Amino acid sequence: MKHLFIVNPTAGGKDKTEEVRAKVGAAFRGRAEPYEIYVTKAPMDAAEKIRAEAASGEHVRVYACGGDGTFNECVCGAALREHVAVCPFPTGTGTDFCRMFGDECECFRDLDAVLDGWETPIDLIRVNGRYSANICSVGIDARIGTDVHKYSGLPLIGGATGYVVSAVVNVFKGITRNMRVRCGDYAGSGKHTIACVCNGRYYGGGFNPAPGARPDDGDLDIFIVRDLNLFGLARMIGKYAAGRADEFPDHILHLHGTEVEVEFDEENVVNVDGEALYADKVHMQLLPAAMRLVVPRGMRFFGDAPAQPSARAAAGDPAGCCTP
Repeated sequence: MKHLFIVNPTAGGKDKTEEVRAKVGAAFRGRAEPYEIYVTKAPMDAAEKIRAEAASGEHVRVYACGGDGTFNECVCGAALREHVAVCPFPTGTGTDFCRMFGDECECFRDLDAVLDGWETPIDLIRVNGRYSANICSVGIDARIGTDVHKYSGLPLIGGATGYVVSAVVNVFKGITRNMRVRCGDYAGSGKHTIACVCNGRYYGGGFNPAPGARPDDGDLDIFIVRDLNLFGLARMIGKYAAGRADEFPDHILHLHGTEVEVEFDEENVVNVDGEALYADKVHMQLLPAAMRLVVPRGMRFFGDAPAQPSARAAAGDPAGCCTP
């Protein structure tokens, strides 16, 4: 088995390449498996690298050293390849995908626990030929999230302020867009505010519309937010973000299914795990068990690890994650 560390030097606005090199070098002292640290050079370079490695047929574990964007590129490279598994290894404040695991999300930062981890299949969403492990959306949330980068780097603006500026600008441009949405028995045409498809739970740095979603249950939580004015958006957005959308059944449909299609009158931005695609027609489809996820040693979200212990556990080391 080969271990491949994908490092995005631009993730989080600060190059963590040397920090990753030091951590990986220390973790592999005494380990026999080969490893490689690959620093990406361009968008989607990670996906191409993983596909090239997968062509050999060797079992590969990929560690996404960065944020949501780095993880998504690794997911795209590993999708539908049974001998490739992916693990997020956050080098910044974390990822929205990892937040789904609550306190156990810190296990992904423990490199020894990650290297001693086991693998489990998870579902993916296929979106116009790209793949998502977490959440996809179209509407004002996607436009705000995409435009944050336009403002967060400006003088006196950054972080949360950039998000506020983006929200104000996009509200001014118009809260709704004409959409034709199809999902199971639902077919809606006209002005819509958001169409959000959840395989995971968190997006946008803190929104958690589907607190019960799981990436391994063969089901998508789908939220269709109908035409809202500014007052309606202000009244509902906080509860939508807190997983309480069901309190507004007349305005927010909470559906379950495996496929959603959205058409626009013109090209719109599509949020795919925090990355931006642009299209006038979006097809989002659940692919059950389409990727293998590395589960850190000691994590209980997916149940107990397989009966065969890891090398460290067999040697008598503690079984819990995040242990020294």
